[in-house]
Amino acid sequence: MAIFSARAGLAGAVSALVILSACGPIGSNRPKPMEDFSAEQIYVMAEYELENSRKAEEAARLFGEVERLYPYSEWARRALIMQAYAYHKDRNYEQSRATAQRFIDFYPADEDAAYAQYLLALSYYDQIDLVGRDQGLTFQALQALRTVIERYPDSEYAKSAVLKFDLAFDHLAAKEMEIGRYYLKRGHFTAAINRFRVVVEDFQTTTHTAEALFRLIEAYLSLGLDDEAQTAGAILGHNFRATEWYEDGYNLLTGKGLAPEAKGTSWLRTIHRQMIRGEWL
Repeated sequence: MAIFSARAGLAGAVSALVILSACGPIGSNRPKPMEDFSAEQIYVMAEYELENSRKAEEAARLFGEVERLYPYSEWARRALIMQAYAYHKDRNYEQSRATAQRFIDFYPADEDAAYAQYLLALSYYDQIDLVGRDQGLTFQALQALRTVIERYPDSEYAKSAVLKFDLAFDHLAAKEMEIGRYYLKRGHFTAAINRFRVVVEDFQTTTHTAEALFRLIEAYLSLGLDDEAQTAGAILGHNFRATEWYEDGYNLLTGKGLAPEAKGTSWLRTIHRQMIRGEWL
């Protein structure tokens, strides 16, 4: 990120002088108006607040003052991206997102546009750490992260965006599994199957696919649909034979005199043809 900061060795001294000069004459409690400071002075004050305060709210405000008072300066451009960062540090994700988007709109070709897009994505991503959260945030995070990956593939943020994209994708699958297990536990087998099917069809690259196939064996056996259960077992055995899920699924099937093999004409048979035999038509 090509963000400007005060030169090494002078930063601390300049910051201290600027902070002291923010007050009025000696003996006066009245602060000097922002209009009396240059863009650089306000920027340095904002940096000082960002580095030394527990809350970044004041830093965000000061970066905003740079843009308000000196809207067409180079300092205003630098302050805008720093304001987005300060809002994010303060966990004010909505303001961080709005500010980052404004930077992208105003400076789409700037070298910091990639970082602005990455901050925008983080404003969604950093709120989806709990499975129970609104999944709309996860979808928005995925879309924003995809933009980083596709629009700025050579940036230093692309690799991190790919990793976070995979984690967010896995998060969606985890939510489907959570709901599916809830239905399965309560005997709502058809509803459970619908959730596990989503994982198998739409989230095949996540860590939840093996369990989803095992849960499908459980649900289909409970409904007496042996062909579907056997086909789920065949897919599980082909792709996840070394997992505990295959071992448990195999025991479930053989306990009923069945074997993991592709049978019938259900949607799972189509998945079997695609994943194992490579037949996509």
